[in-house]
Amino acid sequence: MIRPGELKLDERRLEIAWWGPPLDNAPTLVLLHEGLGCVGLWRDVPERLANTTGCAVFAYSRFGYGQSDTVALPRPMTYMHEEALDVLPRVLAAAGIHRFFLIGHSDGGSIAAIYAGGVQNESLVGVVTIAAHFFVEELNITSIRQIRHAYEHSELRDRLARYHREVDAAFYGWNDAWLDPRFRTFDITDYLRRISVPVLGLQGADDPYGTDEQLHVLERMVQAPIETRLIHHARHSPHLEERDETLGAITTFVAECEQESRYD
Repeated sequence: MIRPGELKLDERRLEIAWWGPPLDNAPTLVLLHEGLGCVGLWRDVPERLANTTGCAVFAYSRFGYGQSDTVALPRPMTYMHEEALDVLPRVLAAAGIHRFFLIGHSDGGSIAAIYAGGVQNESLVGVVTIAAHFFVEELNITSIRQIRHAYEHSELRDRLARYHREVDAAFYGWNDAWLDPRFRTFDITDYLRRISVPVLGLQGADDPYGTDEQLHVLERMVQAPIETRLIHHARHSPHLEERDETLGAITTFVAECEQESRYD
């Protein structure tokens, strides 16, 4: 059952939620949402993961998303780096989270990778990336242009407004950054080299926002134990589109990492 709440950083409010028991002898699964996501858009994934892994699950809406306080626009081109290297460490500390996995979707997966390679926190047990971007592809930019048109000319804005208090800030903060010509140089592959914990990389086979080259780069660059899986019949959200396979892979990964850590 969800336990909603809030957390304050520098007098600014973050929407948070917990699922499952906050067990002292099990790690916490920390969920990092996509570029248009928030706590609510994880839907039933957190509860299912809490049930299958026996871990506590923690999610928060980044500033500018969900019911969290908004942000000034435009977002900087380094907004994911700032989230990973500055905000996320403070969120973890304020929430009292010690041993943990990072499970990130899309932008959240990129943030997880930057954190894992840049912070080198010994309390991090493993990383799961779902449809993450480690560099920019033309397919990615084309789809982001298309979703902007949908936002401005369809019911997409109304649907997102059910989840985001400041929906335009949420959408344009993300969309404007990705469509800025300067963002074409976004490349976090150097962080992948420095990841020292096991990684599970997942991507939908029909993802309109990226090709399987993202997984291939992950395989080439990560020096720690690495597993990748292309989820067939899934697009950009395999954890929602092919729940059983995706959540099953995450559950197995968590169990295997925990088993290995017992012998360290």
